[in-house]
Amino acid sequence: MRQRLYFPGQRILQDVIAVLALVSAGSTALADGDNRAPRTPSLPKYQQECAACHVAYPPGMLPAVSWPRIMNNLQRHYGTDASVDAATVKEISVWLAANAGTYKRVSEAPPEDRITRSAWFVRKHREVAAATWKSPVVKTAANCVACHTQADKGSFSEREIRIPR
Repeated sequence: MRQRLYFPGQRILQDVIAVLALVSAGSTALADGDNRAPRTPSLPKYQQECAACHVAYPPGMLPAVSWPRIMNNLQRHYGTDASVDAATVKEISVWLAANAGTYKRVSEAPPEDRITRSAWFVRKHREVAAATWKSPVVKTAANCVACHTQADKGSFSEREIRIPR
């Protein structure tokens, strides 16, 4: 069965769309539609150790200077002992350093190396009502998955936000 063409150049347009679909399928996904913040495929050890307690934050959310301070202080990790063996610290640290944020919005380390205290995070969340942060479902600004339905997959797209009531 032959395909019907409805306008001149339609076949070329269809070919271009097919090529773009293939290219985009093989490219790195982007967080929040931001072409400066590629979503990094997660390191299995990082997922295993860090996502056991909280969302495994994409390493690009902090600059490279922040990650060593976090990884070298796991015994006092924001009020919790998150210690792991030296080999695991090294493996995760190397991966975090290689994938840390290098673009403008994370150019400087936030206070206490907290993602939730970074200027870009505060700016992106300025419209969130105080009552939302206190909600029993949300509890803390660090609980990304409470509103970002795909945060556990590294996606923070505005299309995927569902604010709990």
